[in-house]
Amino acid sequence: MRLPQAAERLDTRRELWPDEVRIRVERLNLDAASFRQLERKHGGDGAAVRAEVLDIVRTRGKMQNPETGSGGMLVGTVEEVGPESPLGLAVGDRVATLVSLTLTPLVIEDDLSRWDGRSEQVPCDGYAVLFGRSIAAVLPDDLPAELSLAVMDVCGAPALTARVVEKYDQAVVAVIGGGGKSGSLSLAAARRAGAKRTIGVVPREAEAALLREAGLADEVVVCDARDPIALRDAVTAAGGPADVTVVCVDVPGCEGGAILATADRGTVVFFSMATSFSAAALGAEGLAADVTMLVGTGYTPGHAAYALELLRENPGVRGLFERRRG
Repeated sequence: MRLPQAAERLDTRRELWPDEVRIRVERLNLDAASFRQLERKHGGDGAAVRAEVLDIVRTRGKMQNPETGSGGMLVGTVEEVGPESPLGLAVGDRVATLVSLTLTPLVIEDDLSRWDGRSEQVPCDGYAVLFGRSIAAVLPDDLPAELSLAVMDVCGAPALTARVVEKYDQAVVAVIGGGGKSGSLSLAAARRAGAKRTIGVVPREAEAALLREAGLADEVVVCDARDPIALRDAVTAAGGPADVTVVCVDVPGCEGGAILATADRGTVVFFSMATSFSAAALGAEGLAADVTMLVGTGYTPGHAAYALELLRENPGVRGLFERRRG
């Protein structure tokens, strides 16, 4: 028997086991690595992207990109609760799931007819089933559902970043992909956790301008994170090497640069599903780098509430998220 994430296909029947919950789905949020891979594969053809997502869900009973292995999460309304469910949800609650679509039984019933295949957020109608060990959060009343979904999709990143930064005395923190969703929240979390200096790394000047305007980083540098030497030199020139390097980009090949940009006895946190963990481990060994490397699991207790707090208290974070929604 396999656990749901490793399974080739999930049971998607509507009938619940006693500890399960069924959700009427209104929106999916595909994770960035998965969406970008599909977008590249189909050359930006939204109809082809939509067709492949439908095929994946129908074939596997869940949204799990076979190339990246990743999925995303969803928003919906609770329509039935098993009598032994430990999740504390009630019929009618509007919730966001905080577990991956790669392990969530999912049925799409509208053929994604309202989605053009050109964005990570996918309006849809269907149902999903949450297990007894799933995690879901009731959506807050003061934020648009689309905004809450975008935040909760990456809420593990800032929570773990804060936990790591708090272990250092006046840490220098570099966030690779600092202009994205998880990156901007991680920069805000690092500053809140007492970082001495924050460095945001982005690939293009247009992103750098937005990140500077948001005021989330002490230094913003433009660099291709796939170039290890260039990334090391850029972070060093901006006040590094970093005590903590957080990798939030959705492209492969950034492992070596992140390691080189990190000081001895520092920590690299990988939050990208595009990360090759063999490349990271063997790369650190080959570089004789004395660094701790952590895999961002996406779950830290209280992570959703913490990420929403960062959004509410930081206009720069909210502005970046609003731009992405627009």
